[in-house]
Amino acid sequence: MKNRTKYIGLILICMMLGACSPKEDAAGLYSQESPLQADITMPEAFSGSEPIKIALTQNSQAVDDADFVHVEIWKGDGSFHDQMEEADNAGDGNYTFSKKLTEDGLYYIKVHAANNGSTIMPTLPFAVGELSKADVEALNAQTPDDSGNHDSHH
Repeated sequence: MKNRTKYIGLILICMMLGACSPKEDAAGLYSQESPLQADITMPEAFSGSEPIKIALTQNSQAVDDADFVHVEIWKGDGSFHDQMEEADNAGDGNYTFSKKLTEDGLYYIKVHAANNGSTIMPTLPFAVGELSKADVEALNAQTPDDSGNHDSHH
């Protein structure tokens, strides 16, 4: 009788553990992320007369009607910071933004874009005119060290 009780208990435990295993299609039950991607193209010599171009894609398809595409620009030394403005939809997944910048120096552009639950905010440095020594040093400080020393990581 004791053996029979042990076997029944063992069978019950196996059944409960079997019920806890994930379904084969469990991954499909969770939302699949399809990240938004932005390709920012700056004019060769930035003067403000040519627009900045932003190409958005998601799932390898052009994003013609993003939820939003805003652009923010600031100067590296902190002397200029423009508020976010909406980029113009040029069609075929392309968005444009124009800004006249008159002072030489290191600037940054940050694109705030969202579509279908994916939000991105890529930032790109760019130069207007000649860079000062401080601008070059600031830009070099942001360049990843390729020496193979990765002690500063987590």
